Amino acid sequence: MSKIQASSLEIEIFERLATSRIFSKFESAFSSATGLPLRFIPRDEEWCIGEPRENESSFCRLLNQCETACSACKETNRRLIENAIEVEGPQTCGCFTGLCATAVPVKLGRTILGFLKTGQVFKRQPTEDDFSRIINRLTSEGNIADAYIDKLHTAYFQTQQVDPARYESMVTLLNLFAEQLSEHAETVSISTEDGEPKGITAAKRMIHQNLEDPIELDSIAKVAGMSRSHFCRTFKEATSMTVTEYITRARINWAGKELLRPNSQISETAYKVGFQSLSQFNRSFTKITGMSPSAFRKEKLSKAAARAF
Repeated sequence: MSKIQASSLEIEIFERLATSRIFSKFESAFSSATGLPLRFIPRDEEWCIGEPRENESSFCRLLNQCETACSACKETNRRLIENAIEVEGPQTCGCFTGLCATAVPVKLGRTILGFLKTGQVFKRQPTEDDFSRIINRLTSEGNIADAYIDKLHTAYFQTQQVDPARYESMVTLLNLFAEQLSEHAETVSISTEDGEPKGITAAKRMIHQNLEDPIELDSIAKVAGMSRSHFCRTFKEATSMTVTEYITRARINWAGKELLRPNSQISETAYKVGFQSLSQFNRSFTKITGMSPSAFRKEKLSKAAARAF
């Protein structure tokens, strides 16, 4: 898999989502309701055990101390993320110990920002024979202290077991939240952040109040109290987007809401949110969301109908 480096905008949005109130509340609720750990990792992060998480498997953390096991875990997680990227949806895979893990992508439009990860559970009752096979693999490349094996044994049989059908229900909940978080990412991308220069906040306010009309750069810069060139530099530093990119994203975000209204027409929506031509709207919409306006509306309405039942 070739890596595509995340842009400064994508990194910023990920960080704002990871520290958002909506993620904090869901993380707490998910951990309490399921007994599973939950991490939100950026797209480009190399796998590591990381900081301790609620409900984390002590067996996984102990296992990470063994170089052989650590290499195997990295390979499992690499494969897990690759599969999730390929299908653009939830993926679950198992490691050599019999534990399973799941990754669910969170997106900004068509771009994957990161993954919600959970797991570290068995889908069936582990046995002594299973544990013996693990130890045989770990000791194939060197000796392991008996005290370490004893700790692994205790932690192994204390690891949570979850019925496969129940686990899939948990993954479904996680996927629903990933969709909500992805929608929230669009709002965050055009929202005001604490510490932002007042001139940039004023410029954003002016943009959102006039999205349906042509917006002149000189007019926005004047509202911000800056020269045209200084405003463009400051705006890019504050938002990780050019003024044009920001306006386009704000218009597409508005259009996404309009398209879900009953009897809304794509052409009417395009002009309503400030585009000068339908072809320009279609190109911009597809570039940002990863799908055409008609496909976007069909998918969103289908998901809404499914949830209603």
